[in-house]
Amino acid sequence: MSEIGTEVDLFHPAERVWCALTDRELLARWFAEVETMAGTQNRLLLHTAGLPGFGAAVDAEITERQEPELIALRCLEGGRRSRLTCAVTATAEGCRLSVREVLEHGVWADEQRERREECYRQALTNRLPAILDWLAFQQVDLRRGEAGMTAEIPVTEAFDDEPVPAGRRSRPLLVAGLAGAALAVGVAVWAVLPAEPDRAAGPASAPVPTATTPSGSPRSTPTARPTRTATPDATRPSRTPTARPSRTPTSAAPSGPAVTARYETVSTRLFGYTGEVVVDNPGGVAAKDWTVVVTLAGGGRVSDASGADWRQDGQSVTFTGPPVKAGQSRTFTFEVRDSDPRARAPEGCAVGGSPCAGL
Repeated sequence: MSEIGTEVDLFHPAERVWCALTDRELLARWFAEVETMAGTQNRLLLHTAGLPGFGAAVDAEITERQEPELIALRCLEGGRRSRLTCAVTATAEGCRLSVREVLEHGVWADEQRERREECYRQALTNRLPAILDWLAFQQVDLRRGEAGMTAEIPVTEAFDDEPVPAGRRSRPLLVAGLAGAALAVGVAVWAVLPAEPDRAAGPASAPVPTATTPSGSPRSTPTARPTRTATPDATRPSRTPTARPSRTPTSAAPSGPAVTARYETVSTRLFGYTGEVVVDNPGGVAAKDWTVVVTLAGGGRVSDASGADWRQDGQSVTFTGPPVKAGQSRTFTFEVRDSDPRARAPEGCAVGGSPCAGL
């Protein structure tokens, strides 16, 4: 029996997440289009053909439904039969959504299983939070009530075929476009000029003493005069060239250059964004230990990460992962939930103490 699953912490109430799970139009926006089989209420057809890890559409039957906590489906896809469960658990800051699929008949190839699980992860951590933020904005009644406060419009369930109660007025949808401000961060570069080297003082040129031959009284027979042999002066530097150090490079233990990192915000939403960091190893040996520290804006929290292990301490989030091979790179992404809708990137990013490029 094979099993895949993923979960995500969401900063939305369970009722809103339930609406995104069961509303056909919303489900089509963040996962796949859905249609109800003719003459039934619990039979659905999920148009998943073409999604990573899915080879065909999924014929699903709702077997269990506990609003807003649990929905379970028996799925049939390309000769394989599985059970898909979506569980919603309330938390202090919203709720946790867990998606688990157990294969009951048939097999998944290893690559298909990995791609299918990644498809669930991407849908839950990227597209679903964006839809929930959009839905939260749609559900706010901007008309002030008696107390002067705004009220939230109750959500309805799409899989139920109940008629709209009489007297309920349809509220127009307010479409808001939120443009994130791009922050251009200038990096000042200081050029440190090396001090001018002192000129090498050459040896002082001392006058060479000239040997003079004392004059003597002329003699008829010249006598042999002693020959002056020049002896080296102890006070003068020797002109004999000294041995210079060899220019042949010595063999030293190679020290691989430190890894570098590049940051990019790959997607944004109303109250958060998705960040991506690429760790590059330009050296000739594998980088076994690397650490990327990301500093979030005040109130920001990482809800999920893919491609690296992480832990958060206040605004600082530390990411670590497996070795990066020589000349290669490793990419990881992380989901940030931020209470400030203007936040579109971390305040800082560093690898081994060096700033990440692109931030």
